[in-house]
Amino acid sequence: MAPRPGRAGHRAERRVPLHEVEFRTSRSGGPGGQNVNKLETRVEARWNVVTSGALTPTDRARLRAALKSRITADGWLRAASQRFREQARNKAAAVARLQALVAGALMPRKKRKATGPTAGSVEERIAAKKRRARVKRWRSRDAAAPREEIET
Repeated sequence: MAPRPGRAGHRAERRVPLHEVEFRTSRSGGPGGQNVNKLETRVEARWNVVTSGALTPTDRARLRAALKSRITADGWLRAASQRFREQARNKAAAVARLQALVAGALMPRKKRKATGPTAGSVEERIAAKKRRARVKRWRSRDAAAPREEIET
């Protein structure tokens, strides 16, 4: 369910404006016969995160931090598609991939909720402490005293 604009605690989904996206085409690799050798069906969609007017400074910083390995030194975020034989379908797929990358990076992260130790781990820790205490008690006694059997 998409969040409704104006509701408290929800943000409108950020979308990459298509007029800011640049497209490059090239020959696609893989099987396809003459189609691969003659036509430029691979599409690369590029969007400049640094110069975009669609982002707030906070969103821009979050996007650069989340996608730092995918953003070039001069601020371009790239997504390519060569899945289809038609350039138009690859163009739509590249834009969808770009939109998904941006939406995923701008989605607020849930805070980690700290949980207590499980009953089993508490029991195991106490049993280990008792074993250790038994070993120390055994070592502190006289060597002549009868030895108590030690569990491990």
